[in-house]
Amino acid sequence: MYDFFMWFTDLGNSKIAALLIFFTVFIGILLYVYTNKDRSERLESYKYIPFDDDQDEVPPKTEGKK
Repeated sequence: MYDFFMWFTDLGNSKIAALLIFFTVFIGILLYVYTNKDRSERLESYKYIPFDDDQDEVPPKTEGKK
């Protein structure tokens, strides 16, 4: 077990291990998000949010201070 810690503390080896850990987590997140059909449809509908117009809502008028 001590040999593993010595291997991991070497900067060259810890960078590879960190890359593998973060890449695995990234792939896991992608699989979680896009494997469920309901979730993927809901996320696809969110891409149009910036283009939704709020023309029906009138901003409240504020009285200016003089």
